[in-house]
Amino acid sequence: MNIENTKAQMRKGVLEFCILSVLKEKDAYTSEILDTLKDAKLLVVEGTIYPLLTRLKNDGLLNYRWEESNSGPPRKYYGLTEIGQTFLTELSGTWNELSDAVNLITNQKQ
Repeated sequence: MNIENTKAQMRKGVLEFCILSVLKEKDAYTSEILDTLKDAKLLVVEGTIYPLLTRLKNDGLLNYRWEESNSGPPRKYYGLTEIGQTFLTELSGTWNELSDAVNLITNQKQ
């Protein structure tokens, strides 16, 4: 069994939740989202995040706006829609339940 593959699958499983959580407080452009994820030690590359942002937008969870930049071309800022906020609230509850269950199981095994 390949441990790196399993670890990558675990990260992918929470990536959508993490992206929505990053956008909970304020709109952000892709580089800001990537930096926040990397600062949290969640390894993500641009080739992964762009299709995911597009899918979240197409699902009605995100919207975007273009904003001029002082240091280059305009930037696309993503933000949560009302549906996205509701979706994030549901995911947060599920995450807490799942996290509690996993912690209970893994802590008992030590």
